[in-house]
Amino acid sequence: MASASPSAERTAAVAARDGIGRGRRTLGVVVLLLLLAVAWEGAKWLAGDPWRIHAGLAGIAIDYEHVPPFQIRLASDLNLPHLWTIAAAFAEPAQRNGPPLLGVLVQAAGFTFLEAAVGFAIGAVLGLVLAIVFVHVRLLERSLVPYVVASQTVPIIAVAPVIVVGLKAGWFSVALIASYLTFFPVTMGALRGLRAADPRTIELMRSYAAGTRDVLLKLRLPAAAPYIFTALKVSATASVVGAIIGELPSSIRSGLGGAILNLNQYYATGPARLWAAILVAAALGILFFTIVWLVERWVLTGRYRPEVEPA
Repeated sequence: MASASPSAERTAAVAARDGIGRGRRTLGVVVLLLLLAVAWEGAKWLAGDPWRIHAGLAGIAIDYEHVPPFQIRLASDLNLPHLWTIAAAFAEPAQRNGPPLLGVLVQAAGFTFLEAAVGFAIGAVLGLVLAIVFVHVRLLERSLVPYVVASQTVPIIAVAPVIVVGLKAGWFSVALIASYLTFFPVTMGALRGLRAADPRTIELMRSYAAGTRDVLLKLRLPAAAPYIFTALKVSATASVVGAIIGELPSSIRSGLGGAILNLNQYYATGPARLWAAILVAAALGILFFTIVWLVERWVLTGRYRPEVEPA
């Protein structure tokens, strides 16, 4: 039987290395979550409110009562509910005789995802266009970059009511707030990436009569791709935060911002429900980040991967 070619062996080695890397990353995430859960419940075991477990498992009755040796207000059931209490809150009705809280939060997350995605797209395009303009027109860069930086020093909670109330464009106003938090990382990341190309390569292309457009499309943008995707991953989570904040001063109650605002009013009687909404918001940000990461892997596959020498 003929032996495999060197290129096939290198491809198999790279695939095996990537599989091991993904496994390690997954294991790292699981270990981190377990450590966080242990730290959470450990804090309550040491300094929380007294608690009792009364249940049955495989016909065996479990009756355990614990009185923590210390008392810290931050670890109380009001501020830091037990993880199993938060998990149970997902199955409880959001309102009396209403659907489960999980279904309501998932539906709200879908609405917020739409706002964040539109805002992310607007901010990404705006940031990339600004970076391209700044690279080619140094005068505009020196004039406008300080204002771009200064725009991020204004608290988003102060800008959100102005945009939402001023435009009166419904959910699109919220998307614009998300784009406000998105465009800055993309602008700075793309600006750095567009200048990452080797100046000698640029001079070589120009010596072959390549125009500005050819240099941009065939050299600058490919060289800037890793920088741009890094900025996009930062902006992905920022767009979710912007969408949630933008929903607060508006009359929109269909998204996670409205759900968090509503559950916050009943925090004293049901803190676990608010924590459940916070977890869903965090999961939405992670989902958005993962989508951008998958697109990055698809676009940049094999471009910056070192070759594996055959044995």
